[in-house]
Amino acid sequence: MGGQVKFVQGNEACVEGALYAGLGFFAGYPITPSTEIAELLSARLPQKRGIFMQMEDEIASICAIIGASLTGNKAMTATSGPGFSLMQEALGFAVMAEIPCVIVDVQRGGPSTGLPTKLSQGDVNQARWGTHGDHAIVALTASNHQDVFSITVDAFNFAETYRTPVILLFDEVIGHMRERLEIPPAGQLPLVERLKTSLPDGVDYHPYLPREDGRLPMSDFGGVHRYNVTGLFHDMWGFPSEDPKVVYGLMRHLTDKIEHHVDDLTRYREYYAEDAETLLISYGSSARSALHVVMNRRQRGERLGLLELQTLWPFPAALVREKAQNARYVVVVEMNMGQVLQSVKSAVERPDKVSLANQVDGTLITPTTILNILRIIQGRGV
Repeated sequence: MGGQVKFVQGNEACVEGALYAGLGFFAGYPITPSTEIAELLSARLPQKRGIFMQMEDEIASICAIIGASLTGNKAMTATSGPGFSLMQEALGFAVMAEIPCVIVDVQRGGPSTGLPTKLSQGDVNQARWGTHGDHAIVALTASNHQDVFSITVDAFNFAETYRTPVILLFDEVIGHMRERLEIPPAGQLPLVERLKTSLPDGVDYHPYLPREDGRLPMSDFGGVHRYNVTGLFHDMWGFPSEDPKVVYGLMRHLTDKIEHHVDDLTRYREYYAEDAETLLISYGSSARSALHVVMNRRQRGERLGLLELQTLWPFPAALVREKAQNARYVVVVEMNMGQVLQSVKSAVERPDKVSLANQVDGTLITPTTILNILRIIQGRGV
């Protein structure tokens, strides 16, 4: 890449990615294991003429970034499981009002306060279904710091392109381990800037009327245009409406703008998936253990492969179905009770060949644990 090289935590890689993407406003409340993101941005963001605010809680944090985004800033907050739970109502507001923003959840063991310093991947379904109502959502993850950087840039690009909140789901191991990060020179990674209306002052502005390409030009709140922002179903001016046609049209729009662009939103990596007799599907830090198993067993002539998901929502069902179609066994490796497992079973032609290799004790699932579970699944005993 030819850029600056650092030896950083995953939380620092996220900070570097956010700054590269043009972050202008951060509001947050410190909570393990995400605290380093707020700590670093409290120093770095003001140096770039951005604004850092430590808030009184997580509810205030997400409400602050929603307001900041409306005024034209690329905005982000960071938290962990309990704080992410508190953010859910405001997250739904951002979905309904179509306000671009990024929410980072560095996952830890739960439910409740759970295991504050231990890892988990237990918030996958909270990201999808945590807020009420029916809606689509974008949630991304990564297993190494170079990808944490690039996926953070992607998160801001998706938020601005689709005018939607985007969730980054990392886990405690990714957030706190250190490894090499090469920051690309400015301009090397494409950045999506806010699409703003060209309508001058005095011309009727429709903040919720999509263009032919589906994008909705925004006008900075407090600027020359006056318009309404609400969590209620609303018309193209933003005014509340219970007209069934308006309600149905908005519901379809909120869903279709995400679900119809799954290919654009899908990020993944694959290793030896093309001829795999046993295909592992994993994400985040558990994908590192899964990759170790694949590389080790390939050297012994066993046909193992790995599909590492970086886009968890919208779930890339067509991709999973394609990669798994020739595998005899499909094993989902994750650190929860099977939250992605159910989506994989729904995606493949034969759900009976899909099994789970998991660990939920607050420690990283090891290659040995995965191998032991594989032996049972493949009928080779313990």
